[in-house]
Amino acid sequence: MPAVAAESADFAQVQTHLRAVQSMTANFVQTDGKGRTARGTLQLKRPGRIRFEYSGGDLLLVANGSRLTFVDYQVGQKSSWDLSKTPLGMLLSVNPILKGNARLQPSGDPRTVVIRAKSRSHPEYGTLILAFLRSPSAPGGLQLYGWTAIDAQNKRTTVKLSNVRYNVAVADAAFTYAEPKKKKRG
Repeated sequence: MPAVAAESADFAQVQTHLRAVQSMTANFVQTDGKGRTARGTLQLKRPGRIRFEYSGGDLLLVANGSRLTFVDYQVGQKSSWDLSKTPLGMLLSVNPILKGNARLQPSGDPRTVVIRAKSRSHPEYGTLILAFLRSPSAPGGLQLYGWTAIDAQNKRTTVKLSNVRYNVAVADAAFTYAEPKKKKRG
């Protein structure tokens, strides 16, 4: 198969996978740009909802369909952003459309497909690099292995997934959170 046809088939396969996955659960290991790691569980439900619950219970990252909120219960603070203005917004859209916003990236491994996605109309929202492993039993023949999000400040966060389960029941309550309590200064 000529390279252009193979690329086109890989791109179509990624699009098929993303459209077929309406919900997902997984374990994750997250690594920031300084090499620090954190672990936890992930729940995803289209459109626009994701929950990263970090081990220890002090940190939470939740998208409720429109806002992405980071909660730090240890210090009693939260930060929130418009989901559509983050790299995760593309992954969580009701019908992820990569055409025009993404391109295949060489992976060096025929078992891996890598897509680099960035909004053409809003490149300042960041970049999402998705890595898939070929897996005949997964939706579209691909399993989402993980991603690297690069934000507007060029900070990288890499997430690797394990124990991935597709199209499973995920309760809407997973995308809510308790407000952090302000810590009193001693």
